[in-house]
Amino acid sequence: MKILFLLLALSLSKKNAPEQNNSLIDWSADRKLSWADFKADPDPSSPNAALTSSIIKYDFAYNDAEGFKFHIHCQFNKSNSWGRTKTEYILSHEQGHFDITEIFARKLNKAFKEYKPGSDIKKEVTKIYKDTMHQLGEMQAQYDKETNFSRNKPQQEEWLKKITDGLKELQSYANYNE
Repeated sequence: MKILFLLLALSLSKKNAPEQNNSLIDWSADRKLSWADFKADPDPSSPNAALTSSIIKYDFAYNDAEGFKFHIHCQFNKSNSWGRTKTEYILSHEQGHFDITEIFARKLNKAFKEYKPGSDIKKEVTKIYKDTMHQLGEMQAQYDKETNFSRNKPQQEEWLKKITDGLKELQSYANYNE
């Protein structure tokens, strides 16, 4: 049996413009976002100071000889991200959104590594992905709610620590594209 399935993605933006390869930045501990990465025009109907569009993409293949193989990408979409209030403080909040997405890319990696193929691989893998993306969406919303979109400075500091701790906790799942 051979199954090949390519590319599912969740975008945390309300805009779904076609993506150009040069508009995507892979998450890296060594490369933080800068305001120059936010290429979209601010949404005039949004009260937000900025918007980060980040995505998790994956592809997988399965065959009896090699088993279940997959690749994951956690990326920032420059063409769907914008900033209206461009301060370092707001940028750190937006970096927090991208880092949360990375946490869930690592969680997806962990789930895929633990996955044992069953009778409907495509359906099973899609469910793992959708469940992980649902949890990601919930955490992103909780981050904005509890920090009041970064306005609650003590909560913002707590969340940045929580995000850093989450990245450290899942460090062993960080190398999902080796």
